[in-house]
Amino acid sequence: MTGATRHYVLAAGGTGGHLLPAFALATELDRRGHHVALITDARGAEIPGKPDFMPAHVLPAGRFGKNPLNWFKGVSAVMEGRRMALRLFDSFEPSAVVGFGGYPSLPSILASTSAGIPTLVHEQNAVLGRVNRLLASRVDAIATAYPEVERLAPKFLEKTHLVGNPVRSGVLSLRDDPYPAYGEDGLLRVLVTGGSQGARVLSEVVPDGLAMLPPAVRQRLQVTQQCRAEDLDKVRERYRTHGIPAELGTYFEDMAARLADAHLFIGRAGASTIAELTAVGRPAILVPLPIATDDHQAANARELAKAGGARMIRQDKFNGKELAKQIMALADNPKGLAAAAHAAWNCGRPKAVEDLADLVESFGGAEMMDVIRVGGNNARGASQGVPAGQGAAREMAK
Repeated sequence: MTGATRHYVLAAGGTGGHLLPAFALATELDRRGHHVALITDARGAEIPGKPDFMPAHVLPAGRFGKNPLNWFKGVSAVMEGRRMALRLFDSFEPSAVVGFGGYPSLPSILASTSAGIPTLVHEQNAVLGRVNRLLASRVDAIATAYPEVERLAPKFLEKTHLVGNPVRSGVLSLRDDPYPAYGEDGLLRVLVTGGSQGARVLSEVVPDGLAMLPPAVRQRLQVTQQCRAEDLDKVRERYRTHGIPAELGTYFEDMAARLADAHLFIGRAGASTIAELTAVGRPAILVPLPIATDDHQAANARELAKAGGARMIRQDKFNGKELAKQIMALADNPKGLAAAAHAAWNCGRPKAVEDLADLVESFGGAEMMDVIRVGGNNARGASQGVPAGQGAAREMAK
């Protein structure tokens, strides 16, 4: 806590992956006595979870596809959003502006850098996103969720800080709970999700893959799976045919509780998913979304897979036989599954929201903080001229 009330603007939109960390940061800054406002786009305004205390300002945000004919429209929208953001800054007078990536954050960050307002960006993925790459030279600090971030140029390391990816308080509260008891005769509870709409490839592959497990394992399965509405009946029939108990739904409101009960997770490798798996300590079979920009989901999965907390299967190799093989590699005995859970837990960064808030608070008041806590390690702040995680980030940017 700084002892002084300040104003901060958070710029995020488009998807929950950008907005959920912003909501978590807003809650922490509010707890510390600051005022926080959100700048987002029309889609972002519909994402649930925004704290009631935080006003939202919807600005136009241009999108830039591969067709150059659409670029003029995108640039016009960004410039209009920038003008609107500058008017907001005149009245709100933020001590700093924090961007969370994605095109909806672009107008606000361009406005803050042009107005001389301290500015930082947070990158949730293990690949620096396009907008954050565009803004990297302009901003005062870059906060990352991974020690290795592709497409982050070495020249920006002096202002880079490893903080982690903030997760929901309901999930973080489970961190100190023990891994669910799993023995030779107990249930093996499997949680399968594919994002807010479910992933069709998971619905097509997972039931048959689980059916290929050895009988001693298959007979102990208890599955919870998120599916698309149009796939529910087909998936339910597959599980019934295989004799595997399964609870299916298009959305589960109590996802944190279900994650707490699960012995094994199967799903995509989005930034929020990885952060929650490592916060709680749950082993996983990860199937990165192949069309993710810059293949960032595969990059997200690598740290966890390298640590032994997950197995990654590329979608073009994702079939029932391979899934059963990788599940058995993790769960061939109770000790192996528990060890994978512990490896996942060790990858967690439970202080992410506090460390990010510390970094944000270092703007507009006292000098930049000397040390940012990252788990049990220290990452030197930019005021000391020592890059956080030096040698970890690889140059991929041009």
